[in-house]
Amino acid sequence: MDFQPIQLERQDAYREKLAQCGQIASDYSFINIWGWGPEYELSWAWEKNLVWIRQSKPEPALWAPVGDWSAVDWRAALSAATSVTDQLIRVPEKLLHHIEQSFSPPAPPIETRDHWDYLYSVPELVDLKGNRFHKKKNLLKQFQSSYDYEYMDFGPEMIDQALAMQEDWCSWRDCESVETLASENKAISRVLNDWNQLKAITGGAIQVKGVMAAYTIAETMADHSIVIHFEKGCPDFKGSYQAINQMFLAHAPQGYPQVNREQDLGDEGLRKAKLSYNPVDFIKKYKVKL
Repeated sequence: MDFQPIQLERQDAYREKLAQCGQIASDYSFINIWGWGPEYELSWAWEKNLVWIRQSKPEPALWAPVGDWSAVDWRAALSAATSVTDQLIRVPEKLLHHIEQSFSPPAPPIETRDHWDYLYSVPELVDLKGNRFHKKKNLLKQFQSSYDYEYMDFGPEMIDQALAMQEDWCSWRDCESVETLASENKAISRVLNDWNQLKAITGGAIQVKGVMAAYTIAETMADHSIVIHFEKGCPDFKGSYQAINQMFLAHAPQGYPQVNREQDLGDEGLRKAKLSYNPVDFIKKYKVKL
C-alpha cells in the first residue's frame, strides 16, 4: 500500500468512496480526517475499490477501509493489510459483518465502546417534547428569556470571531494542560481556517449583543445524516449549549433527519451528556485481529 498525505484536492473523490460504504461512521468524514489529520498523523492509500487510512499517532494503526464493501474480496484485502498492521481499528458494525462472511479472524472482534457514534433524531432534538427532554427545554427557555440573542448560519465572516471565542474557551478549560483539548483546539483551528475549501461544511452561531455565545461546526453526509464535529458554548451564558444544539438543528439543511454527535472517547462526563440527549441508536465499532 502506498500511503500519501491526505489532500484537500481529492476530497470529492473521497466523499464518493465514502458514500458507497454500507454505514458511515463519523471518524471517516472528510472534515474529520482533515481536521484531525496532523494530530493522528493520518495518511491514505488509494486502491481500485478502497481507500485505506493509516494513523501513526498515538500508536501505529490501520483504520477500516472506505469504499463499496460489498464489492471487495476481503480475504485478499485483509491479507494485503497485514503488510501494514496486524489489526484494524474503528471498524463499523456493518463492515464487520462483511468481513466475517469471508474471513475468520484469529480472535473474536473487540467491541470498542469508547468509539461508538451517538445517533439522534433531528425532530426530537428540535422539539424537545416530553419528560425525557424536560431539563434541556428548561435551559433553552432560560437562555431565550435571559439574553438578547441572535442566531445566524455560520459563514466565513464569523471565522475570526469563532477563533477568538475558542481561544477564550481554551483559557477557561486550560486546554494546554489537557492533551485531548489541546489537540481538539488545533483541529478546530485547521477546519475554520480552511472553511472556504471544505465541501458539505455547515454550522451555526449565536450572538448576544455582538458577542459570540456559542457556535457549532457540522458536515452533511451522503446517508442523510448531519455530523456535529465541534460545538462550543461560552460559560458566561447559561444554557448556551442547549441553545446552539436546538437552534442549529432547527435551522439545519432540510432532508437530514438524523444527527451524529460522534463519540465520547471514554470520558464519563461526555458520555453522561450524550446519553442525556436520548440517542435513538449507535454506530458500534470494533477492533479486528488479522
